[in-house]
Amino acid sequence: MPDDESGLPLVSPPFGERTRERSHRDHTRGDHQRPRVAGVLLAAGTSSRFGDRNKLLATHEGEPIVRRAARTLLDAGLDPVVAVVGHEAERVTDALDGLDVRLVTNDTYETGQASSVRAGIRTLAESGDSIDAAVIALGDMPFVSPETVETLVAAYEAEVGDALAAAYEGVRGNPVLFDRRFFADLVDVAGDVGGREILLESGASACVAVSDPGVRRDVDELADLG
Repeated sequence: MPDDESGLPLVSPPFGERTRERSHRDHTRGDHQRPRVAGVLLAAGTSSRFGDRNKLLATHEGEPIVRRAARTLLDAGLDPVVAVVGHEAERVTDALDGLDVRLVTNDTYETGQASSVRAGIRTLAESGDSIDAAVIALGDMPFVSPETVETLVAAYEAEVGDALAAAYEGVRGNPVLFDRRFFADLVDVAGDVGGREILLESGASACVAVSDPGVRRDVDELADLG
C-alpha cells in the first residue's frame, strides 16, 4: 500500500475487504445499517490574506463560496451539517440562508481554526443524535466535489480507517473524516492545528486517493477564484 507525502497509507477505491483489519471501531450497529456521517463546515475565519473583503462571501459563478462549500456536504448526503460561523457571522449566515444547516457561533474564532473544530464537534456530540463520524470541511474550499465526500464516507464504511483525509496525486488535502471515538480529542485541540495531529499520529489513519484537484485548492486571494 503506497504512502502519501506525510507517510500515511494511501488507499484508492474500490475498497476491498482487506482493509477491514485496520479498523479499531466499536461496532454498535447491525450489518444492515449504514453509519451516520455528519458534516462540520468551518466558516468563522477572518480572511486575513484576502484584503478588506470576507473571502467566504466572494462569489464564484454567482454563488458565495461558503454556500457552495456547504452545498457540497449536503449534496453528499451528510446529516446533519453544522456550519461554524464567527467573523461577520450575520453576513455569513445570510449567505447560507435556505440551506439545511445547523448554525453555531464561535466567539473565539480569532484564536485559530481549532476553536471552530471544537465548536462544531461539540455541537454534534451534545446534539443527542446517533452520529458515527464527521467530515470536517473548510468554507474557503468551494471546489471540492460531492463525489469526493462520498468517497471518504465509502472508505469509512469499508473500514479503511477511522481518521481519513482526501488526497490528490498523493498529496493530502481536505476534507477529513473522523470517527466518533476521536470527538473528545477534537474538542480538546488547541491553537490552529485542528485535527492534523490526530490524523498524523493515529494508528487508524489513511489518505484516500481521489481524482479531485479541489481537495488541494483553497481560496486565499481573489485570483484563486479564477
